Amino acid sequence: MAGNSQRRNRRTSNKKGATAGTGGNRRRSLEGKGPTPPAEMRKGHAKQRAAHLKARKAVARPARRPGGKSPSELVVGRNPVVEALREGVPANALYVQQFIDSDDRVREAVRLATESGLRLVEAPRPELDRMTNHLNHQGLVLQIPPYDYAHPDDLSAAASEAGEDALIVALDGVTDPRNLGAVVRSVSAFGGHGVVVPERRAAGMTASAWKTSAGTAARTPVARATNLTRTLQAYQKEGIQVIGLDAEGGVELSEAPALDGPVVVVVGSEGKGLSRLVGETCDALVRIDMPGGAESLNAGVAAGVVLYEAARRRR
Repeated sequence: MAGNSQRRNRRTSNKKGATAGTGGNRRRSLEGKGPTPPAEMRKGHAKQRAAHLKARKAVARPARRPGGKSPSELVVGRNPVVEALREGVPANALYVQQFIDSDDRVREAVRLATESGLRLVEAPRPELDRMTNHLNHQGLVLQIPPYDYAHPDDLSAAASEAGEDALIVALDGVTDPRNLGAVVRSVSAFGGHGVVVPERRAAGMTASAWKTSAGTAARTPVARATNLTRTLQAYQKEGIQVIGLDAEGGVELSEAPALDGPVVVVVGSEGKGLSRLVGETCDALVRIDMPGGAESLNAGVAAGVVLYEAARRRR
């Protein structure tokens, strides 16, 4: 109806300008806010949260001393779990699947775990699948605690405290944990003071290494070096001779004089041998003559031969 001022949205004034409620900001709002900032600077964005978390970790992370603990490990499958328990590999817990079809291996695993006081945990299959990243665990999972590596300095210090000449084995590029376990066993058998392994691209103290060491890893320290070359140079500054095993070495093992005193024996991989920098750092390169014609020995056997010769001379 004409003249009805009660109609909604009806203009009641002819005055031009901003309508009520805009505050006169409509023109200003069209000016824009500049270019869009990068994701790392946008409040609430996932990339900004990730950047802040990374920055906090960088500030909070202390300087790390070589050595330290390795990640925990899982042994999965009925045969591997039973073998690890038989060999006395240290473990935190044995996980057994609920409603599992029990056989001789399952019963033996539970018995061995109970006798050793190991924690038994019954878990549903989906939980074991998640823990093992869907590996074929067959209903048995053994949790191995992180290995506590020594520092390389600890090995020479232990020899000094015992009033003995240091006898240490360093492994260069040995990636098979069974070889590491065999070396640990030989070091223990012939009175050595420990084993040094590089932090990267080298075997660590896994369940397989523990098994091969036949329990000697519990009393023979394994040290981890950030840089093997610098670690060998540090030993040399302490007055310890460093000899490397090399098929083309200029000195035959029976003639190597360094074995009579403090010495580090460096063993390379069976395929590649010693790396260039490590070989150049050694005081002498020693060969093991093999009349039978074999081209090479694996790291575990080679270390055992040299350690026996060192022990024989020290008697």
